[in-house]
Amino acid sequence: MSLLSKLMFLALLLPFSVLAQSPGVAKPLTPVSIITFGGGFNLPAWAAERQGFFAKHGVAVKLTITPNSTFLMTNLIDGKFDIGIFGIDNLVAYQEGAGEGKTTAKPDLATFMGLNGGFLHLIASPDIKTIAGLRGKSISVDALTTGYAFVLRDMLARAGLKDADVSYVPTGGSLARFRSVVDGKNAATLLNTPFDLQAVDRGMVRLGSAGQLLGSYQGHAAAAQRGWLAQNEAAAIGVMRAYREAMEWIYDPKNREIAEALLVANDREMTPALARRTLEVFTDPKEGLFRDVAISMDGMRTVLDLRNRFGQPATKLTDPQKYVDLDIYRRAFPKP
Repeated sequence: MSLLSKLMFLALLLPFSVLAQSPGVAKPLTPVSIITFGGGFNLPAWAAERQGFFAKHGVAVKLTITPNSTFLMTNLIDGKFDIGIFGIDNLVAYQEGAGEGKTTAKPDLATFMGLNGGFLHLIASPDIKTIAGLRGKSISVDALTTGYAFVLRDMLARAGLKDADVSYVPTGGSLARFRSVVDGKNAATLLNTPFDLQAVDRGMVRLGSAGQLLGSYQGHAAAAQRGWLAQNEAAAIGVMRAYREAMEWIYDPKNREIAEALLVANDREMTPALARRTLEVFTDPKEGLFRDVAISMDGMRTVLDLRNRFGQPATKLTDPQKYVDLDIYRRAFPKP
């Protein structure tokens, strides 16, 4: 058995948090339920669990994978989950009354932790060679009016395509969209890493990178109802500190093999070779995971700009701080 195989076995069967418990009477951990999309970008959560960072910071996290953004947002707002991790445009949409799902509670959301810039790539079937070649084709999206759909529409607009030139098909989260293109049901979709790498390995074509076009963009971020944050600040801070410690652990080269093993263990489409490439993307000094887990305010402005251009009804959103709780971040990571 190779070293990587042994590490994979340990990652599957022996979470470090089991060993991290101190003997004697331990303070009870605060349960926190997090709903997120599937995919390798959850590596910080997997690392925080295995290495005992959640337990170290006083929380016991249960991670739930959502089938789509509507399920995530409506259940988060209605209090069935404590924290959601998703493309932050969804928060803006629901806060502004433009969300696709109906809720019983009033949206009163704030984002407090940034994880990445989205790692977004336009992936198409092998017969499509350019973005212009998507004219007349079907493109899978999660939801047309929220999330990364505006990024996709911006990429198409830059190539001279209008909405009427393509057919958008609501399909669900990244995994569902990945399968829709690989299986030939739709011609293209926007995928984040590692789904883009997995698709290319299956013969799909990469037509462009959103990061190269948009510059700063706030992709996946953590958010919660403000009422929950006010009543559970210590738990939210515990989650933030665990994620930040996990980011440092992921970026440390000596942990590379275990990090790769975690990717393989938690993703059925992942291979050791693909895990190596994925980790290279995640630890890129400029475009990788947000090491400090801070919200990118420039990235938030890009999110608002895209919604102003493509959202319906038309909006004029200019203040990103309306959707962000910066105070809790300052209390979690006070400057010396």
